[in-house]
Amino acid sequence: MAQTKVKSELIDGGLGTDWQSTIQTSNFTAAAGKGYFVNTTSGAITVTLPAGVVGEEIILQDYARTFDTNKITITANGSEKIQGGTSDKVCNTENALVRLVYQDATQGWTGNNIAADIAVVNYLVIAGGGGGTLYNGGGGGAGGYRASYNSEASGGGGSSETELTLNGGTNYTVTVGAGGTSNLGTNANYNRGVNGNDSVFATITSLGGGAGGARATNGPGQDGGSGGGGGSYSVGGYVAGNGTANQGYAGGAGADYGNYRGGGGGGAGGGGGSSAGTGSGGAGAASTITGSSVTRAGGGGAGANSSPGGGGAGGGGAGTSSFTMNSGTANTGGGGGSGAMSGTAQGGLGGSGVVILRYSNTKTITIGSGLTGTTATVGSDKVTTFTAGTGNIQIN
Repeated sequence: MAQTKVKSELIDGGLGTDWQSTIQTSNFTAAAGKGYFVNTTSGAITVTLPAGVVGEEIILQDYARTFDTNKITITANGSEKIQGGTSDKVCNTENALVRLVYQDATQGWTGNNIAADIAVVNYLVIAGGGGGTLYNGGGGGAGGYRASYNSEASGGGGSSETELTLNGGTNYTVTVGAGGTSNLGTNANYNRGVNGNDSVFATITSLGGGAGGARATNGPGQDGGSGGGGGSYSVGGYVAGNGTANQGYAGGAGADYGNYRGGGGGGAGGGGGSSAGTGSGGAGAASTITGSSVTRAGGGGAGANSSPGGGGAGGGGAGTSSFTMNSGTANTGGGGGSGAMSGTAQGGLGGSGVVILRYSNTKTITIGSGLTGTTATVGSDKVTTFTAGTGNIQIN
């Protein structure tokens, strides 16, 4: 059956609009010179625009006054622009009428009641923790910790950061940093650990945790998101690594001739303990971004002949008095613990990092290949947690 067409002469210049009587309830491609009643009661709708000719018009009307609940997304023909740009535009205004006019190749289709498709995204970005060492070494520092949600502090005593505003249809990089390893190699007993790897979300980078120092020539702890603890067995002791501002604290200094205990790795919420004290890893920091309070990014404990350092709350691996090494907990950025005995065992590994994003449940995330992530709904928000890999995402 042919569609009934309702004519209107309300357009400037008297050209008229060919209104379509069929109500649009799903994605469609619009044609120049036509008007459409768009019903988004059952869900959001994408309207694809045609290639334009100067002066052509298209009109879209909110049929059921539901654009504020389920928006329309307006996307261009592959060769065209919308309001001078290549990104999609949206209308989420109740009872809106969207009138689009094609100007030229520079501006493309322009109109009223449309705006950039943006998403406000809060984040928790934690890097991989630093690796521990084998022989009376310092604990690994926690991965750098950067947070924006709910005014909760970033690492190192830093203030909560500002959420990011992302453009729809745009790729943003996410990388989950792996934990640092032990550096065995030649003369492994005296090799310090390896720093953790950075984690990234768009413009936010958290630095990998600093490795724990070794017993002898490689004794200083390494700088990182949080600093690695200094190694033992040196007159005056080995210095600890520094943390990074707004990401984590420094490690603790090593050297305890009586016990040969290193210093603890720094954590997001506190500095590592010195060998003269406990040699324990620094505490992590808590976040409620997933809906409940979880502490992450604790520093690794130092190895010792006796009374090794404990792991910092939030995934830090405990130090030991043996060949057995305790790694940081996966996806917390916890620092690796260190041991006390010489041999061929490997020091505790740093815990892998994590990237957690929280945004409106009206948005949809597209996760590219190479990333491992899951999404849950928490109240009126969605929370996506990335636990491994690197790749691109879009939030529309």
